[in-house]
Amino acid sequence: MTFPLSLLVILGAAVLVSSMGFKNYVWFISLGYGFSIAAEGIAMLILYGASLTPATVLLSALFILYGLRLSGYLALRELKSASYKKHMTGEIKDGKTIPFGVKCAIWLTCAALYVTQVLPVFYRLENGVADNTMAYVGVGVMALGLLLETAADLQKNAAKKKNPRRFVDTGLYRIVRCPNYLGEMIFWTGVFLSGITALSGVGQWILASVGYAGIIFVMFSGARRLELRQNKNYGDDPEYQAYVKRVPILLPLIPLYSVEKYKFLIA
Repeated sequence: MTFPLSLLVILGAAVLVSSMGFKNYVWFISLGYGFSIAAEGIAMLILYGASLTPATVLLSALFILYGLRLSGYLALRELKSASYKKHMTGEIKDGKTIPFGVKCAIWLTCAALYVTQVLPVFYRLENGVADNTMAYVGVGVMALGLLLETAADLQKNAAKKKNPRRFVDTGLYRIVRCPNYLGEMIFWTGVFLSGITALSGVGQWILASVGYAGIIFVMFSGARRLELRQNKNYGDDPEYQAYVKRVPILLPLIPLYSVEKYKFLIA
């Protein structure tokens, strides 16, 4: 399997943007993540400008919207929310004790993952595949995921303004306890679906599958971290105990109410 120069450009964009994690360790997987996805979308529009189709323009634009929305939201939360900073002190590693070599490994691993996540769209462009049904199915599913996670974040912010000390169980949080993570998974499922008729050869399928499986793992890992934190904060609340027994943690209509015991979900 060969790696086209354009793929190295996409990787270079992710490596450059995600390097902001050296300023703040957690940015490797937060601000650096979202902005890397946006940068990859921009790079694809530039690299394949002459051969873009309506579907690939929409797919690339959704990467940009997704990345800017996610990292913009995270940046505003960090900059403006004193309560968030206080609450998360000690919950997130500051990276001060992590050796430089380990940070470099994390940086490059993250950048590589961010590239594999967008490969279904990248290979649609690189392989010169014409627009078809699956391309537009991917667009629709991605848009749905983006809307869902945006709505979930807005609903959580509104609920926390009313009652900062209470867990959120209104709106989308009545369906699953982590609707923002569900939106993420739907978004990346749409990306993968868009590539079903575009990927060619075992190598392309393996790389794209690694990216999809990787982000799904990260979402379940994030749900586990959130569950542990909420159990610590609200575990003595009878209403919370009733809520977690009634509402699935991540997947609607599937009776998976806890992932706390799955210790392999560490990222």
